Amino acid sequence: MTFRTFPALALTALLQAAPVPALADAAPGAYLAARQARATGDFAAAAKYYAMALARDPANPSMLENATVAYLALGQLDQAVAIARKIEADGLRSQVTQMALVADETRKGEWEALLSRVKDNRGVGDLADGLISAWADLGKGDMTSALTRFDRVAEERGLRSFAIYHKALALASVGDFEGADKVFSGEADGPIQRTRRGVIAWAQVLSQLDEQDRAVKIIDDTFGTDLDPEIMALRARLTSGERLSFELVNSPADGIAEVFFSLGRALMQEANDEYILIYARVAEMIKPNHVDAILMAAELLESLERFDLAIQAFKKVPRSHPSYHLAELGRSDVLRRIEKPDAAIEVLEQLAENYPDLATVHVAAGDLYRSQEEFASAVTAYDRALALYEARGNDQWFVHYARAISHERLDNWPEAEADFRRALELNPDHPQVLNYLGYTMVEKRVNLDEALEMIERAVAAQPESGYIVDSLGWVLYRLGRYEEAIGHMERAAELMPTDPVVNDHLGDVLWAVGRKVEARFQWKRALSLHESGPSPDLEPDRVRRKLEVGLDQVLSEEGSEPLRAADATPANN
Repeated sequence: MTFRTFPALALTALLQAAPVPALADAAPGAYLAARQARATGDFAAAAKYYAMALARDPANPSMLENATVAYLALGQLDQAVAIARKIEADGLRSQVTQMALVADETRKGEWEALLSRVKDNRGVGDLADGLISAWADLGKGDMTSALTRFDRVAEERGLRSFAIYHKALALASVGDFEGADKVFSGEADGPIQRTRRGVIAWAQVLSQLDEQDRAVKIIDDTFGTDLDPEIMALRARLTSGERLSFELVNSPADGIAEVFFSLGRALMQEANDEYILIYARVAEMIKPNHVDAILMAAELLESLERFDLAIQAFKKVPRSHPSYHLAELGRSDVLRRIEKPDAAIEVLEQLAENYPDLATVHVAAGDLYRSQEEFASAVTAYDRALALYEARGNDQWFVHYARAISHERLDNWPEAEADFRRALELNPDHPQVLNYLGYTMVEKRVNLDEALEMIERAVAAQPESGYIVDSLGWVLYRLGRYEEAIGHMERAAELMPTDPVVNDHLGDVLWAVGRKVEARFQWKRALSLHESGPSPDLEPDRVRRKLEVGLDQVLSEEGSEPLRAADATPANN
């Protein structure tokens, strides 16, 4: 078997191994189906259809590259490599192809091949190649050359933090814990930005040096008191005096996996999700137990709305791993998004039993119950979360805000108001809290002047929020300042033209200023919008009654005060 015939045979094997739907029986159909699947991010379908199409047109560069992307996104390295070798053999250049081949050579420990690849400009790119070469030198046993390469990369603009982090890991991986500590601490080369994985690595290094107390201090200085289970367990072991193994990177291959993971994290604000997913998958394919890479891939798949693949990825995290709760929280969120709330709640209830002292689990449960309008259960979950936060002196404004909403929906106004005000104490001037509390007071017709002041502050902070602008118009309407309300209500309707409640509110304000034809139009529009997308806050029967008899008569029937402008004099009886 020659190098050039292998890819074609491999593609044939891929085709025979994966039955493809009838649409792909013809090559043009397979190609069009593959393009459609690729455009929608359906990696599994894209991989199958591209394999089918490539059997008929094995030299098509675009299809070869897209098939490689699809297989890497699925975490199927062998299939990706079969196609990548074909691309490289044809003399074509593709970063994603080279990522697949780097991963394959790393996994096999082919260090000379890796070094030759980078030397021949067939590596991953400037961000990664220097670090990959350094780890490959270490794979050959040449630590001196490896350290020289790390130092050389550190001199490049924007790469210093990556280079010295990997240099510290490399030193620790060969047992030079004193050298690694000097890099982590900044005594030599540093200081290093304190990432979560970096602090874990440094703590393990210090433990090997019997400096457990110093490791605990670094954890406390970095994370404070709100620790996740993995950091909490790490701290507890250090506090007990246990000597921890250095486990973050155990080999040069692990180091290269860390290159892909750390660069993927760094690119998250700059590149698209699919591109970063390839980095996460490559890290995982090189180091299958890289839980942080698995979680990153799962979160990216969820963001790409590949929910089935996201669930598969979250399930890869073993129950024994300290980050298992993060995987289960992610899985419950995906189940909620695909409209399986009962399954999502079951996941969270099991988590709450297994992690009763983890506030984030109870917050997630509260959020899920609240989204399902199970407000009493939401309050109970938030109660548990807040008790845990407050016991640690780490009160959280958002949990008070979420519990306040739940109390308000249950008509527990005193409890709701107390939580809203506590949220504002913890996070003054937050526009969403100001708006919700202000709007609720408007609806309850209490503290209207204070409500106006709160909502004005919220609008100043978020002038493009239709909900908040609507609240300002509505409080002015409640205060009888109808002419002032009109402009804000019309602006809210511009910002949120399809919201039934906003259109209903605009109708009421238009009626109040005598523009009754326009008011009826807005009420009809509100009903039409409600029929196409029901709003829990709209009372359609009330809107229909307003269309029949007008707003004045509806207010009279409800026993409410009649419309009266703020400067109007009450009529004599």
